[in-house]
Amino acid sequence: MSFPTRADCAARDAADPLFPFRQRFHLPPGVIYLDGNSLGAMPVSTPARLQAAIEQEWGHELIRGWNSAGWYTMPRRIGDKIARLIGANPGEIVVADSTSINLFKVLSAALRLRPGRRILRSEPENFPTDLYMAQGLIALLGDQHVLELHPGDSIIDAIDEETAVVMLTQVNYRTGYRYDMASITRCAHATGALVIWDLAHSAGAMPVDLNGCEVDFAVGCGYKYLNGGPGAPAFVFVAERHQAQFIQPLSGWMGHAQPFAFDTQYTPAEGIARYLCGTQPVLSMTALECGIDLLLEADLEQVRAKSLALSDLFIELVEARCAGHGLELATPREHDHRGSQVCWRHPAGYAMIQALIARGVIGDFRAPDILRFGFTPLYVGFADVWDAVDTLVTVLETGEWRDPAYQQWAAVT
Repeated sequence: MSFPTRADCAARDAADPLFPFRQRFHLPPGVIYLDGNSLGAMPVSTPARLQAAIEQEWGHELIRGWNSAGWYTMPRRIGDKIARLIGANPGEIVVADSTSINLFKVLSAALRLRPGRRILRSEPENFPTDLYMAQGLIALLGDQHVLELHPGDSIIDAIDEETAVVMLTQVNYRTGYRYDMASITRCAHATGALVIWDLAHSAGAMPVDLNGCEVDFAVGCGYKYLNGGPGAPAFVFVAERHQAQFIQPLSGWMGHAQPFAFDTQYTPAEGIARYLCGTQPVLSMTALECGIDLLLEADLEQVRAKSLALSDLFIELVEARCAGHGLELATPREHDHRGSQVCWRHPAGYAMIQALIARGVIGDFRAPDILRFGFTPLYVGFADVWDAVDTLVTVLETGEWRDPAYQQWAAVT
């Protein structure tokens, strides 16, 4: 069977307009990093920017930094930058809190906007924290709402006049399946339901058009394709048409109309600012802004095209060179339904991933049997894909994944 050579892959890197971005990320020598869909690599600019924030802004300005260094406006300023990546308008996104907390905010908002409707629809493979937050909110509200789960695209047929909210992650975290945002949102709106999209595995990896799809609410994290660092703050999108109709449940002081008036009665701020809650983590936001600024220099259409080319190559090489070892493709072959990752099923997937990591190829594992490999086009090249598959061939053919050391599960997989 004929398949591309490493020289072919190196030639593709040389012709790649995105390849120069690789030098702007810190990538340890000897490592092929295929886990940017879980934690993005660190931009080269981040350490110096954080050092300046620590020494000059915090160290010298002290509390004056809230005004002089622009700390106070960070949630909206950085939110407006993210808006340019996901098809939103200025004033429709703030950076705040975590994805889970932001989901609680918008889910509460959506249910309140659809009184009399009792069903929240999602899918069983949605990221667990999204389901957990929905379960917790429903328990808090009492027995007036229920969460119903529908596998895959069957959710479209389930949306009806009883549906209050449809809640989905655009790209499935385990399989990389990509939902059709426009058609699902359109179907929901046809019945009067609202839609919440989780963009954790799509924002920064591909063009997203929230307003073009008439999305109601969206949330996403800052530490994957936005390269904001571990635990980076998340973001929340609320379409302008919904912003004035809701007083959010987490009515913290930063969402107040006048936080420094110190009123004892909560009055929500105008617009997207009311979706803020507590004080923002300035240093974390500083790091996140470095990742976003770097991503804004890239053409997301080129990013998406390269992502698909990288994942196509990975599928082709694994199927050509690793046949007979029991790997089953879990990711759609169709481009329209694929995110920026490729996943394989195998009962010994965890041990195989550990053996790969020991050899410098970093992917990750998702229970019960998924080997997951992310392709971040700004720093992953075609030769990286070839080398990663070459290492996988060695791991499989030698059987070194059977080593007892690779059977011991760590706390984080």
